Amino acid sequence: MQAGTHLKLLFVINPGAGNNNTDWGTVIQEHIAGTGHSVFLFTLPYPCHANMVQEKIEEYQPDRVIAVGGDGTLKLVVESVIDKNIPVGLIPGGSANGMARELNIPVDPKKALDIVLNSQMQKIDLIRVNDELCIHLSDIGFNAFVVKTFETFNARGMWGYIKAAWKVLWRNPRMQVTIASDTKFVQRDAAMIVLANATKYGTGARINPEGILDDGLFEIVVIKKLALSEIFKMMISHKPYDPKKTELFKTSGVKVQSKRKVHFQVDGEYLGKIHTIEANILPGAITMVLPGE
Repeated sequence: MQAGTHLKLLFVINPGAGNNNTDWGTVIQEHIAGTGHSVFLFTLPYPCHANMVQEKIEEYQPDRVIAVGGDGTLKLVVESVIDKNIPVGLIPGGSANGMARELNIPVDPKKALDIVLNSQMQKIDLIRVNDELCIHLSDIGFNAFVVKTFETFNARGMWGYIKAAWKVLWRNPRMQVTIASDTKFVQRDAAMIVLANATKYGTGARINPEGILDDGLFEIVVIKKLALSEIFKMMISHKPYDPKKTELFKTSGVKVQSKRKVHFQVDGEYLGKIHTIEANILPGAITMVLPGE
């Protein structure tokens, strides 16, 4: 950003995200006061839809749109600007903030706001999964069932997720699936299948060690068996997976079919039970405002 550049910034605030009581409007206004930039605030109602954000974009004609919330809020903003060539920023305010972790955006609001004002931009890929845009991670099976269960709890954050995972662990049957990508066709029994644009969940679990956000590919991670040894690798050691328990391969497109209906989530949003996933990469589909070198 050149000195003296005036930016029109639209902040899309999700007041229901996360478990904090931050007065985002005040924090944003106070931090940007005196910078010469224009600030527009839009607090999302419930329920909310992308067309509501699109209306604000048409009204304000912003130079950047900033999601204030978690992965779901960022997904909503991305859906709203996908065809508009407007850079997207992120202020983490969710329970897990998986994409903020991925992009090295700090949870400290002031530090994140400083990033919003800088000029470091990067185009990143998205995945279209059925009719949904995925910026982060989508999956069927165990984790999707956990997301569904988590949504029914009062407890938020990591503790709520652990409780949900423990409850689901004994109730999640294995899936019988076929996976047809642009490079191979396989049949597998699995506890969980991940379509991964990013490398790790908001919990910190590094599910996809080969993930690169701008390589024109995504990864399919087949969790054949939920094993403590593999979870330890994801959470702590980051050593190579045991191929008998976890399989990973790259692709630009895939069709996954399950014999029975299975739980399905995209970017932390539970979307019901399905038989089939069809996904393809959207290279360089969105521009993100990122931390400098």
